Amino acid sequence: MKLKKGDKVIVIAGKEKGKTSTIVRVLAAENKVVLDGINMVKRARKATRGQAGQIVEIVVPIDASNVMLVDPKTSKPTRIRITRDDKGGRVRVAVGSGQELK
Repeated sequence: MKLKKGDKVIVIAGKEKGKTSTIVRVLAAENKVVLDGINMVKRARKATRGQAGQIVEIVVPIDASNVMLVDPKTSKPTRIRITRDDKGGRVRVAVGSGQELK
């Protein structure tokens, strides 16, 4: 997976289409990402001995194919290409502008 925690992404499909957020967690085995404040759902929590029942909002993972990285130069969605730098290390590069991603 080419996405990493802390990347700024745009949602390109689904009910949250067009919204921008940052990646909080990457679930590589499931090919999903958790975004900050995106894809919130309400769940009912049952009452326990010391606590009343309540409705809580939780963040649900979204499929990685439904998000695209934001190009740091143009602020538009872009694909990612992996290239090698002069030392032989892997570097992520935005396809749209050719700018290196940190």
